[in-house]
Amino acid sequence: MLGATVWVGGQLALAFVVPVVRMAAGRDVVREVARRFQLVAWPAYALLVGTGIWNLFAGHVGNADSDYLASLFVKLLFVGVSGACALGHTMIASRKPALGGALAGLSLLSALGALFVGVQLAVDSGRATQQRRAPTSPGATARGAAQ
Repeated sequence: MLGATVWVGGQLALAFVVPVVRMAAGRDVVREVARRFQLVAWPAYALLVGTGIWNLFAGHVGNADSDYLASLFVKLLFVGVSGACALGHTMIASRKPALGGALAGLSLLSALGALFVGVQLAVDSGRATQQRRAPTSPGATARGAAQ
């Protein structure tokens, strides 16, 4: 959760702050802000990916239904695209600002997509767990069989 908060929240914050900082203080200050953010963002991304891999193994994905697996694949795709676009932005932004900005935007949109799908997976997984744990009374079972 911490990794996702820093990765997604930091990108959102930068999306709102960078244009103001650029106009008020110039590109050099924006570059320094971006460098400082990277010191926090990339470890957060590594934490996000590491805990995601751990959850794959701990969650018994092999027992999941096809809808869950499809959603998980989409989430992992979003996470990968977000990281790749952020890396591309880091490498290209100083030479090609327009392309760097587009990659930053794509990284943010992908991170938001991963967050959305991740929340959906957690909600669906929680519902499934509640349904498996729901106690059934002997009378309820007999009534269900009689209908």
